[in-house]
Amino acid sequence: MSGGSLGNFIATRAEIERRAEFLMAGLRDGWLKLSIEAVLPLAKAAEAHTLLESRKTSGKLLLTP
Repeated sequence: MSGGSLGNFIATRAEIERRAEFLMAGLRDGWLKLSIEAVLPLAKAAEAHTLLESRKTSGKLLLTP
């Protein structure tokens, strides 16, 4: 058994756009929060990968160029 993907549940481009707008509205209006754990330079990509593998993060890790 393998995991599903969004493509298994959405049949049309219009549905993808509707759902994307719903998520963006949530971020804009503040009822949906995006948790950013850390922002690291691209040079620390290996460190970011180690953090993800260790499961010591609870939010997103962003890499900046």
